[in-house]
Amino acid sequence: MKNIVQVRELRKTYGTTVAVDDVSFDVYEGEIFGMVGPNGAGKTTTIECIEGLRKPDLGTVRILDLDPIRHERQVRPLLGIQLQQANLPEHLKVWEALDLYASFYPQTLNWQELMEGLGLTEKRDTTFRKLSGGQKQRLFIALALINDPQLIFLDELTTGLDPQARHTTWDLIRGVRDRGKTVFLTTHFMEEAERLCDRVAIMDNGKIVALDTPVNLIETLDGEERVIFRVDGKYQPETLANLPNVIRLETSGDRVILHGHSNISNGHTPLVTEVVNALTTDGVRFSDLRTEQPTLEDVFLALTGRQIRV
Repeated sequence: MKNIVQVRELRKTYGTTVAVDDVSFDVYEGEIFGMVGPNGAGKTTTIECIEGLRKPDLGTVRILDLDPIRHERQVRPLLGIQLQQANLPEHLKVWEALDLYASFYPQTLNWQELMEGLGLTEKRDTTFRKLSGGQKQRLFIALALINDPQLIFLDELTTGLDPQARHTTWDLIRGVRDRGKTVFLTTHFMEEAERLCDRVAIMDNGKIVALDTPVNLIETLDGEERVIFRVDGKYQPETLANLPNVIRLETSGDRVILHGHSNISNGHTPLVTEVVNALTTDGVRFSDLRTEQPTLEDVFLALTGRQIRV
């Protein structure tokens, strides 16, 4: 695969704070590459160094073999950028914003077709102030695409959106990738990275602690799953904790979470069956039982030893 972005031994500090510490990775043509982690992990600083908005203290960054700072004039037309903190004048209309941004570049996409493709035609005469959160994000995507860039940066794109708007935005981003573009996004929503990205770099405390496809990262947990339920009355936690397939037990009030493995391929009883049988044998009344498969958030917890911070 063609290398679009190359980062080697990147380091950036602010006084005594190390924001990015010896980070190296590649981004390939035509993929959605995600950088995930909690707020303060160093994601935004990393992406801003790649965009040429910040100068690294150490290390190298290349976009299509070009230095984004020394070769800014050559690199800038290749990029589409949506910043984490983005805004427009309140009274600027949708069509005016698109027309204005189109005037910045010698070659652009047809902004009217772009507006239609992103579902903004009915809002063309609406001012920025009156747009909903999802509509503003669609407008920012349109502005990032207007110069027909090869590489699009999306920084915390869906923060603050309701679930419906978030899923709509995911579909839009997939459509961008399907048109042959490369997307580099940052997010602290693990579900977003798991469902949207081709590859994911998990970042914490300025370092990349894992980098692979979501499926491969989840497989590192060796098939761990959860059985979650509520108990009505007393029960013996040690009985459940000592079951052969249980790794650990967590409780919160009447809510019980059992982590373990089913190992069905080895002829063992599935974890959920083992748990239900034990509860039934002990006469424990339970409800709201469900099973959950591991997620990227579980990978983060396993790698860092704590829940994701938002």
